[in-house]
Amino acid sequence: MNTILSLQAEHSAPMPPSVSIGSSANPAARQMAWAAAAAAIALAASLPWWGESSWMREFVEIACYLIFAMMWNLLAGYGGMVSIGQQAYFGLGGYAMLALGNFAGINPFIAVPLGALAAGAVALPVSYVAFRLQGGYFAIGTWVIAEVFRLSFANLSVVGGGSGTSLTALRGIDKATREGVTYWTALVCVIAAITLVYLFLRSKRGLALLAIRDNEVAAESQGIDVRGMKLAVYVVAAIGAALAGALYFLSNLRISPDAAFSVNWTAFAIFMVVIGGIGRIEGPIVGALIFWALNKFFSHYGTWYLLGLGLMAIIVTIFFKQGLWGWVQQRYGWAVFPTQRRLNSNAR
Repeated sequence: MNTILSLQAEHSAPMPPSVSIGSSANPAARQMAWAAAAAAIALAASLPWWGESSWMREFVEIACYLIFAMMWNLLAGYGGMVSIGQQAYFGLGGYAMLALGNFAGINPFIAVPLGALAAGAVALPVSYVAFRLQGGYFAIGTWVIAEVFRLSFANLSVVGGGSGTSLTALRGIDKATREGVTYWTALVCVIAAITLVYLFLRSKRGLALLAIRDNEVAAESQGIDVRGMKLAVYVVAAIGAALAGALYFLSNLRISPDAAFSVNWTAFAIFMVVIGGIGRIEGPIVGALIFWALNKFFSHYGTWYLLGLGLMAIIVTIFFKQGLWGWVQQRYGWAVFPTQRRLNSNAR
């Protein structure tokens, strides 16, 4: 009798809660979304055959903004490490690409990912200096590190010193081919950046990163390798920032220390992430499009343009605390890249 009662108790006991990731959209809607995304990518990939060269240049510019802002969002929005010195790796990626192309004889298009990896290798020793600082000191420290890189390259005559130098490795390639391949390279980099960040945030390590951002002590008490995770995110963000820098100067064909290591890059990335929505993959995408449009149509106003950017950031911060996409997501429940976790309690 006791055995029967115990078996009944086992079968009537509630099942432990499970965690699901993502949206509750039905499979048909997801399939339609994937089909629409594939069609959009195919259409974008065919642009060099039917579009104008100015469209490709504009896309490359947007791609650089997007990748750089997404890496800053990964570092600060998800990892809780607020940096105002990510331009250090933006510039390193550009200079590494140029050095590999001009001096090592490597195809500049292949040098783009190689330059990003080189910047990631530099980020490893730099992290040991940066991680000695916390909070606001970490933010200021990263800015100082970027300034050290800027002054160092300004004194290197082999890359033109303070006046900079040009990318001569593309001299033998005609303009149409160069612009087309640059566009395709940017398209691949954008798709790869979004996909890898999305897959990472849906993984257990992505959940661990969010736990570290919320409370490092509590995360460490649960067995999470806090330092190792922060180091990995810092290096990945450096590689992404360097990839954006290499792309930008591949398209620009010229680089200088003031242009490569300007703090404006990080300031603009912060603007894009805050406007779009920090801690969301869609945030940097929306922010990059808005920033590109503002820069395209209003940058000739000079100081008034910068004042307008600041005023817009203040308004969004006050009235849309989660950013524009955060407000849309909260109001309508839209999520293009759902990464949230839901606790499902299934009782039997």
